Amino acid sequence: MKRFDDLSEAEILALAISSEEEDSRIYQAFAGRLQADYPASAALFGAMAEEERQHRHLLLELYQRKFGDTLPYITRQDVRGFLKRRPIWLMENLRIDAVRRQAEIMEFEAAQFYAKAAARARDVDVRKLLGDLAEIERGHEAKAGELGKAAAETGAYDEERETAHRIFVLQVVQPGLAGLIDGSVSTLAPIFAAAFATGRSWDAFVVGLAASIGAGISMGLTEALSDDGEITGRGSPWLRGVVCGVMTALGGLGHTLPYLIADFWTATGVAGAVVAVELLAIAWIRWKYMETPFHSAIVQVVLGGLLVLAAGVFIGSA
Repeated sequence: MKRFDDLSEAEILALAISSEEEDSRIYQAFAGRLQADYPASAALFGAMAEEERQHRHLLLELYQRKFGDTLPYITRQDVRGFLKRRPIWLMENLRIDAVRRQAEIMEFEAAQFYAKAAARARDVDVRKLLGDLAEIERGHEAKAGELGKAAAETGAYDEERETAHRIFVLQVVQPGLAGLIDGSVSTLAPIFAAAFATGRSWDAFVVGLAASIGAGISMGLTEALSDDGEITGRGSPWLRGVVCGVMTALGGLGHTLPYLIADFWTATGVAGAVVAVELLAIAWIRWKYMETPFHSAIVQVVLGGLLVLAAGVFIGSA
C-alpha cells in the first residue's frame, strides 16, 4: 500500500480516473435503486453520475496526452489514508436520508483529494485540471447537501417524505409493533401465573425470562420467513425478523425484570405498573403510525391485556 505523497503525477491521475469511475457507478446505483420510490432524487443522482463520467473523460484525455496509452491500475484501496466508500449502495432497501448523507461525504472527500493532488502537481496542465476539479467537487458537495431542497423545489419533497414514511412503517413499525404486542400481552399469563402460583419473585423471573426470549426467537423467525418483501415492498425479511424478535423479547422483559425485586408484592406492583405503561405505549404507536383511533386502540389493547393478565392471576391463584 502506497502513501499519497509517494505517488507520481501519472499515478495521481490514474487514481483520480479510477475514483471517478467508482463514484459514477455508485451514483448510478443510487439512481437505479431510488427510481421507483424517489424519482426526483433519482434524476439528480443520474445527473451527478453523468458529470463524474465527464470528469473521467477529461482526466483520461490529459493522461493520454502526458503519459501515453498505458494506464496503471491504482484505486483508493491501494493508497494509505484514503477513506473507503461505505457499500450502502449494495443494500436492497436504501433510506433516502442515508443516501443524501453519503453523497455529501463522497463529494467532500473528492474535493479534498483534488485540492491536495493539485498542490503536489508540478505539470501546469495537470495542476490546472486537478484544481478545476477540486472547485467543481466543492460545488457538488453543496449540491449533494441541497438534494432535499431541490426535491422540495420540484414539488417532490412531500411525496418522497410520504414514501419514506410508508417504507419505515412497513419495514420497522409494523414488525416492531407486532412483536411488542405479542411480547407484552402473550407473556402476561405465564409470568403472573407463575408469580401467584409460587409466591416467589425468582420463580416468576425465570419463567418470564424464558417466555420472553423464546417468544422473541419464535416471532423473529416467523416474521423473517413469512414474506421475502419482493412483492409487498416490506423490505429485507431478516431486518424485519430482527426488529420483530427484539421487540417481542423487550415486551416480555419489561414486566419480567421487576421480579428481580426480592419482595413479591413490591415486585408485582412494579410489574403491574410496567404493564400499564406497555399497553399505553402500544395504543399510542397504533394511533401514531397505524392510523387507529386512539380510543379504539386503548379499548382493544388495554382490554385484551387486562383479560390475559386476569387469566394468568386466576390460574396461578387456583
